[in-house]
Amino acid sequence: MAVKGLGAVDKKYDGSKLRIGILHARWNKTIIDSLVQGAVAKLESLGVKQENIVVETVPGSFELPFGSKLFFEQQKRKGTPLDAIIPIGVLIKGSTMHFEYICDATTTQLMKLNFDLNIPVIFGVLTCLTEEQAEARAGLIPGKMHNHGEDWGAAAVEMAIKFSDSS
Repeated sequence: MAVKGLGAVDKKYDGSKLRIGILHARWNKTIIDSLVQGAVAKLESLGVKQENIVVETVPGSFELPFGSKLFFEQQKRKGTPLDAIIPIGVLIKGSTMHFEYICDATTTQLMKLNFDLNIPVIFGVLTCLTEEQAEARAGLIPGKMHNHGEDWGAAAVEMAIKFSDSS
């Protein structure tokens, strides 16, 4: 099964004037690290300057929505506002209903943040049935899939530019 990434974009985007935040969970470190590296690499390839990519952590995926809100507010208070946020997490199904509850709550609240913060909040949370699925989507199994972090970086740049006040 091959899953394609973002696909063709409608034009070339220059992210050189953007400031992008990445907030990631610390659970499933190997998978998370790969996804963060993929997002950062894509952001840099689209012109986002290394000093304008701000990376911060929270304990787990459930903390991503509130952490993203606090991260956004913190950067704004410092006079360094973010143009988009990529919350990155990995949820892997276990033997209880915990997975379903965390997936639903996290997804709903991250989507809501787009409207509350009025900036793009990219859905960078893998919700997988197995660890192997998560590893594949993080680009850790050669030839199986690509690193979804790259898609999230591209989406952040496109959304921040396409719908900003200056476009």
